Amino acid sequence: MTSEQMSVDCHIAPQVCQQARLSRDARFDGQFFTGVLTTGIYCRSICPAPAPHEKNVRYFDSAIKAANAGLRPCLRCRPDSAPSSNAWRGTQTTLNRALRLIEQGYLNGDNAASVTDIAEKLGITSRYLSQLFNQQLGTSPKRFAQYQQLMFAKQLLHQSSLSITDIAMAAGFNSIRRFNEVFQQHLQLTPSALRKQSHTAQSAQVNRDNQSMAVNPITLSLAYRPPFNWEKMLQFYAFRQVEHMEVISDDGYMRSFAFDGINGVFAAKHNHKKPQLDVSIYFVNAQDIKHLHNVVKKIRAMFDLDADMQVIEQALTSITSLGANIDVGLRIPGTGNVFEAACRAVLGQQVSVQQATKLLNTLVQHYGEPLSLNGKNWRLFPTPTAIAQASLNELKMPSARKLALNALGKYVAQYPDSTPQDWLSVKGIGPWTVAYAQMRGLSEPDVFLTTDLVIKNRLHALHQLAQRPIESTKSYSHIAKHISQQVSPWGSYLTFQLWDENPLNSIEE
Repeated sequence: MTSEQMSVDCHIAPQVCQQARLSRDARFDGQFFTGVLTTGIYCRSICPAPAPHEKNVRYFDSAIKAANAGLRPCLRCRPDSAPSSNAWRGTQTTLNRALRLIEQGYLNGDNAASVTDIAEKLGITSRYLSQLFNQQLGTSPKRFAQYQQLMFAKQLLHQSSLSITDIAMAAGFNSIRRFNEVFQQHLQLTPSALRKQSHTAQSAQVNRDNQSMAVNPITLSLAYRPPFNWEKMLQFYAFRQVEHMEVISDDGYMRSFAFDGINGVFAAKHNHKKPQLDVSIYFVNAQDIKHLHNVVKKIRAMFDLDADMQVIEQALTSITSLGANIDVGLRIPGTGNVFEAACRAVLGQQVSVQQATKLLNTLVQHYGEPLSLNGKNWRLFPTPTAIAQASLNELKMPSARKLALNALGKYVAQYPDSTPQDWLSVKGIGPWTVAYAQMRGLSEPDVFLTTDLVIKNRLHALHQLAQRPIESTKSYSHIAKHISQQVSPWGSYLTFQLWDENPLNSIEE
C-alpha cells in the first residue's frame, strides 16, 4: 500500500504517524490510530507492543474508520480509552449536533428514537443526515451509535466491576442477548471472555444487591491528552464553590448533579501517575445506570478532557507577542448544565466574583432540591421551573435581575430544547450572558468575551506594557476583533487565560 493510499483515512501525514508510533509519542495519543493489517487489530500511538513493519500498517484518524475497515481494538493499548479527538468530526454544525444527540443516547434504550426522528429534530431529511455521516465519518448514524455503545461497554468491562448485565444496560442495549451478539460480531470475542473474573467483581456484585444499605459507586478512568493544569481548575471551582452542592479538596472535586433528569453525585481526582481523572459516580436510582454513558460525556465536558492543549496554546501567540505568559494546560471549567451557567452569569452581572458566589449559594440553598446519599445531604442546582416560580426575595440584588432570572426559568421550562441564542428574546438576557452560558455550559471553544470588564482591563494593560496604548473605544473594538480572529477557534481559552491571576501579576510587575 502506498503512502497516498494510507493518507486517505488520516489527516496526518503517514511519515508523521510513522515517527509518532515508533517513538510512542503520547502527544499523538487519540489523534490517529494504527491499523495492523497482518493481525487485524488497530492501536494507539503509545501501544507497548512490538512495532510492526510500515508495509503492514494503515493509519486512521478515528477509531470508527479503523473498525469499518474490519479491524478490532488492541487489548493491550485499548484504543477505546484514548483521549477523544474532535478533529475527525468535521466542521459542520448539523453533523456536530447529530453526534451530540447520538452520544446522549437518542438511538439507544427502551424509548430509542429513529434516525428519521433525529433528522426531523435537526430540520433536515434522514437521507441528508446519512450523507453527512458517510461523507465525514465513513459510516451510517446507526453504525456510529452502535460503535459508541460497544466502545463504552468495552471500557466498563476493563475498568469497572459491574456485572455484564449492568454493562449491557449502561451501554444502551435492551437485552443481554443482543449485547453479546453485537459484541461478538464486531470484536470477535464475547464480553465474558474479555472480562476477567475476580474477587473484587464478585464482592461488588454482593454489595450491589444490598443497596438499601448504601449506594456503591461506579468507578472509571477518564483519559485526557496532556498538559492539564488540574490545580488551577480546582482553584477556579473553589473560588465559586456552592455549599452542599460542591466539595473541593486539595486533589479532588465532588458535586451533586442532575443531568437530563438523572440525579446523583460524582467525585473526580487527578491521577498523578497517568494522564487521567479517576471518577466515581453514584446514582440515586440504580436503574439510571442505563444513562451512564451520557453522564460520563457530561463529566468529560465539565473538565474539558477532550481538548488538545498543545494545539490550542500554539494559537495564543497574539497574546504572548504582547508579553503575556500562557498558563500551560489551562482548560475550560464547565458547569453542571447550560441553564446553571446562564444563572451564574445573571447573578454575576456588575458584581464581584465573591458577591456572585454568595448570591449563588443563597439561590441553591433556598430553591435547590435536597438530595440524600449515603448519609450525606446535598442540594441540586434549582430547576428552570423552580426558578420560574421563585420569589427570589432572599437575593440582595436589583429587581430587574430577579425578573430576568424568573423569565429565563419560565422560558427554559417551556422550551427545554431552546439554545442560549434563543434566550436573547428574554428580557434581561443579553449577549454577555448568552456567551458565558455557551462557554461554560456547552463547553464551546470559541467564545472570546471582549465586552467583559476584566478582559478589557487585561488587554489595555498588555498594550500599555507593549507601549501600544488603546486610546479609544473604537480602537479597542478593532483590536479585540483582530485578536479574536487570530485565536479562532480557541477564543474561550484566551478568555480564561486573561481571567487567570498569574498572567496579570506578571504584567503588573
